[in-house]
Amino acid sequence: MADRTALVAAARRCLGTPFRHQGRQPGRGLDCVGLIVCAARECGLADYDVTGYARLPQGDSMKEHLLAAGLLPRDMPSARPGDVLLMRFTREAQHLALMTERGVLHSYQQVGRVVEHRLDDAWRGRIVGAYAFPEFD
Repeated sequence: MADRTALVAAARRCLGTPFRHQGRQPGRGLDCVGLIVCAARECGLADYDVTGYARLPQGDSMKEHLLAAGLLPRDMPSARPGDVLLMRFTREAQHLALMTERGVLHSYQQVGRVVEHRLDDAWRGRIVGAYAFPEFD
């Protein structure tokens, strides 16, 4: 069974992949959900996936899908590398990132690709929840 390090490594293999809404092809196109889905599949952690969603999900739909995929909510202070962070840029939660020992790794539409960067105060302020794969608890 994969561990946190393997999940982060799988996601890092996608660095530089172009952003594509609902993308599920590492190296060709991923969105923030697709990055998590593909890394989790590669590690044998989950095979849950939903497509057909809007660019700006409404309400708690992203949280509901994280729970439906079997991820477990955790307090942000106890979040560790390999945990999935639910974020918002506006009022609604609409973005996912993977926590790493360096910060966060995500497919970021504004820069057009999968990136990894530090988790500064501005990014911390966007976090509305942290979730762990049950194998990691």
